[in-house]
Amino acid sequence: MEVSMRNAAKVMAIAAIGVFLTLGSALAQNQDRTQQQIGDRDIYGYQMMTPQERNEYRNRMRTATTAEERERIRAEHHAQMLARAKERGVTLPQEPPAGMGPGGAGQGGPMGRGRR
Repeated sequence: MEVSMRNAAKVMAIAAIGVFLTLGSALAQNQDRTQQQIGDRDIYGYQMMTPQERNEYRNRMRTATTAEERERIRAEHHAQMLARAKERGVTLPQEPPAGMGPGGAGQGGPMGRGRR
């Protein structure tokens, strides 16, 4: 009887580990999706872009090697989104939020803004 109790305890421990691993994987996938959604909202005019366009924009910003190149890409994108908004009769703010988007906050941008 004692041997089968040990085996049952081992089986339960293995099952518990499996459950924790499954939950951990699901939470990690959910976090990745959340980060992706937040990243989309940080792109100026994201609501008028396809997921592929947003990914292409992010990739262009990530592969830019200088701040000047990122600013040029950002300015081109901004002009394209304003033109697209005008074509569709959509109103966008004239300027994107400061420090937002790839290459903005989180990429060496100022930290703790507003706190002194």
